[in-house]
Amino acid sequence: MIDRIRPVVTPAYLFLCLLLGGSSQGIWANVFLRLTAISIIAWALLEYRHSLQPRAIRRLLVLVGLALALAVIQLVPLPVSIWSSLPGREQFLEGFQLLGIPPGRLAPSLAPYDSIATVLALLPPLGMLAAMIGLRGYSTNWLAAALIAGTVGGVLLGILQVTSANPLTSPWYLYRQSNFGVATGFFANSNHMASLLLVSIPFIAALGASARERTKEMWRKSAMLALAGGGLIVVILGLILNGSLAGYGLGLPVVFASLLMLIGPRSRFVQIGLIATAIAGVIALGLLWTAPVSRGAITSVNSRQAILSNSIELVRDYGMVGSGLGTFEKVYRMTEDPASVDRYYINHAHNDYLELAIETGLPGIILMLLFLAWWGQAVWALRSPAADYFARAAAIGSAAILLHSMVDYPLRTAAMSAVLAMCLVLTVQSRRRAQSATDLRPARHLVVG
Repeated sequence: MIDRIRPVVTPAYLFLCLLLGGSSQGIWANVFLRLTAISIIAWALLEYRHSLQPRAIRRLLVLVGLALALAVIQLVPLPVSIWSSLPGREQFLEGFQLLGIPPGRLAPSLAPYDSIATVLALLPPLGMLAAMIGLRGYSTNWLAAALIAGTVGGVLLGILQVTSANPLTSPWYLYRQSNFGVATGFFANSNHMASLLLVSIPFIAALGASARERTKEMWRKSAMLALAGGGLIVVILGLILNGSLAGYGLGLPVVFASLLMLIGPRSRFVQIGLIATAIAGVIALGLLWTAPVSRGAITSVNSRQAILSNSIELVRDYGMVGSGLGTFEKVYRMTEDPASVDRYYINHAHNDYLELAIETGLPGIILMLLFLAWWGQAVWALRSPAADYFARAAAIGSAAILLHSMVDYPLRTAAMSAVLAMCLVLTVQSRRRAQSATDLRPARHLVVG
């Protein structure tokens, strides 16, 4: 019975994350996803076999462990003599003195409850990692199908959203605070829906190409190509209805990289094309950086350059240790000019790397660099012709998410964080199959004279 359930767990949980994890506003939906993740993690720990894991997976788990350890350290109460010596704590110590309250032992995080909430938000991607690494037995085809099904469902919901007579009162938008008037699907933020659409493009190509190779009948091959083409058309329609500048800017490089993926990594044309795609992605990010962060009228928080300037100041203020996970929104307000503040406010830095640098300090920056080095090494290993389509699709999809995180915060949703976890494991585990295929000893022939 358990062996029958095992292959279903991973794609089913991914699909649930796509349906229910589109915003932090869905409190009960996120609670359900986190409780499910805890159950999956417990099951995976019971069946985990360290000796069966490739080195790249073990390194990824070490990075995850270090990140969790950093989060726990930020919650450990310190004597006030040590706490007051940490960077950026002077003004808070003065506040205690003005109130006449003697401070007791204080955690390095300036908002411990927000830090705990941030750690709990990591449960869905951790559950996805546990399902793929610990439970094993998943099917890449079913994972891709779950991803594409969730994306297509989001596009269909988006069509209902944009065709509503009055978007502000439309029942098809799932969250009270949303980007009304455009297709957000199962998300509250249209940029996050765009990120899912971008990731689905290489997986549609991979699913179609993989099915075509395994099918001998010509009519079935034609049917697979038609389905893949239809899925791609639906995704492109979703990008148009979504209206996200990130979707427009990164869409062309992702489509081009997905087409190159089908040719093979060792072709000179492919190598030149990938370089051109990377350059196009950088240009797209540059253009996105000059765009405002909101769709409405110009406000005091509309400039990414202003947010960048204030955020860099916060990095300097909180230095080596950071302000604590989940504290950005509170500490950012201290950098704003009171005369220019209006009803709009900043809840994220629109650059997840910069926001994490503020919240975690130097240890977090080092962990981010180690992760990017790990990811780069995993992607570089996919040059082998034995790497399958899904590994290359995962590399393209994770690249799209990581690039998008430079101008937004898609990984703050359970849906996209679970998708990234899936992409990371697919890249590494397919790389393991590629290495085992190329490490085979050459055949020896005995000539009898």
